[in-house]
Order: sequence, then C-alpha cells, then structure tokens
Amino acid sequence: MVFTDDAIVLFRQPFREADRVVSLYTREHGRVNVRFPSVCKPLGKLKALSEPFSCGAYRIYVRRGGVMGTVTGGKIRSVFPHIRTDLKRQTLALHFCELILRLTPAHQPSEEKFELLLKSLTELEYGEPNTAFAAAFTLRLMRAAGFGLEKPVLQITPKFWRRMHEDELSSLRFEDPQDLLSLSKCNSVCRRFLSLYLTYPLHTAQSFALDEETLSFYTQADEALQEALPDLVPAH
Repeated sequence: MVFTDDAIVLFRQPFREADRVVSLYTREHGRVNVRFPSVCKPLGKLKALSEPFSCGAYRIYVRRGGVMGTVTGGKIRSVFPHIRTDLKRQTLALHFCELILRLTPAHQPSEEKFELLLKSLTELEYGEPNTAFAAAFTLRLMRAAGFGLEKPVLQITPKFWRRMHEDELSSLRFEDPQDLLSLSKCNSVCRRFLSLYLTYPLHTAQSFALDEETLSFYTQADEALQEALPDLVPAH
C-alpha cells in the first residue's frame, strides 16, 4: 500500500549504517513509524524531511503485513527555521513533539492533535515564547487525548482556565500576581498528570524559564493536587 499524508516529525534515530527510523504524526493515519533508507549517506535524499519537527507531505509505502512503512518521497512544507536558531524555541518544540509521541497510541488518528501541534509550532516560529507555552500546550493536549479536566482546580478562575485552553499561545503573557499564581497552579496540574500517567519521565521535561517563586510553589500545589485530582481519568 502506498499513501501520501501530511505529517510532522516527532522523533528520529539512526538505524543500521545510513538509515533513520522516524516517528511521524500524520493528519489522517495518526502516529506511524517509518524508515528513511540511505538518508545519512552524502548523497542521501529526503534528509530534511527526517529532521525533528519538520512538516511536509510524505509518500509512504507499507508492505502487506508490515509494521513499519518506508518513506519513498515527499515535499517539505516547513522546517521552522527560526525555531532551529533559538535554543529556547527548539527546546519547546522538541517538548511538544515528545508529549505527542508519549500521549498518543500508534495508528489512532486525531486531526485535533495534528492541528494543535502544527499551530503551536507555527506560533513558536513567528511569535515570542513565554512561560505559559508549555503548560497551555499540555492542557490542550490532555483535553484532546481525553484526559482534560472539565472544571478548573486549585481555585483557578474559569476565565484564566479558558484562556489557557483557547487563546493564542503567544498572547499568554501574565504580569498580575494572581495570574502568575494561577499559571503556577496550571504547571503543577500538568506536572502531576504527567507523573501519574507516564511510566518514565520526559526527556525534555524542563522548567521553562520559571522563576524561583514559581518553583517553590510546586510543593504547596502538589499537596493540594493530591485531593484535587482524583477525577483525572479519561473523559471518554
């Protein structure tokens, strides 16, 4: 079977002498693992299509009964060059991709997740990253994956909760002390969820420019979350 689908590279690793194995998140087929044959040779083709968070149209061949496809061609839509020249943006982009990789079963398509990742990378490319990027993306991915909380917890206001789920990521800039406290609580919700759900920690789990006051709040917030999150189970 041969098919063409829009996809974003979540992860890649070397395979054999000159091949790469890549995890793609596709629009119509969900997360799939594919092989790029001979891509690491000096004259290897399609190398740009196998780089992390590259976006393009991929032509994939899957042998009958096979579990891994082979990329035979493609067309780049964007490699997000601005992200690649900035360490903070690159770290966030890799974090988004790892979250999708870890929270998405193979071969289960979700256009909502694909659009969330594509839109977030686009905003990261053209906007200014801020301290709410990681938490807002995680909360939205939790909702898309069926783990979203219907109501805010830890006395986060409904307005703030709605902004974290719906506003443009690049517009989530907070200076009011109450908003900063709410952002700390959202970060704690995300951390608590990931520690409960994932069997091993994220490689890209970092404190994204959080100040010391925010980090010290985690201890208090996590204690409250012990009681506040008993309903953190799939919504469907």
